Amino acid sequence: MTDNDPPPKHSKVRAKIPSPARVAAFRTGLSAESRACVYLIAKGYRILARRFRTPYGEIDVVARRRNLLAFVEVKARATLDDAAYSVTPQQQQRIVAAAQAWLMTHPEHANFEMRFDVVLIAPKHLPKHLMAAFDAGA
Repeated sequence: MTDNDPPPKHSKVRAKIPSPARVAAFRTGLSAESRACVYLIAKGYRILARRFRTPYGEIDVVARRRNLLAFVEVKARATLDDAAYSVTPQQQQRIVAAAQAWLMTHPEHANFEMRFDVVLIAPKHLPKHLMAAFDAGA
């Protein structure tokens, strides 16, 4: 193939277009995380990171308040109860593993008290902050 040749007609490379439902879910998640961050800031937390990704999983929000480091999972559902029940033990394990990765990359926080929180988001409700929702042994 030379520079003057036209591109092949039947290329195997295709752009994968996400479904409208997946795009809506992504936007809902971003909005919920933003609401959770505003709520945590109002409670005196400083947001250190959002959507911290590791090979083990993702932490939605890493927040600090004095000498406390909170790894926060944000769940948005139609009701607060549905959101609370959606944090599975498997997700908890991934969050704990991701928190360990955070500490490896941010050793300045290694001596902080740590906690795994959940912020629940539902329409027409204030966010609900479940402090120490689970522990590292989950």
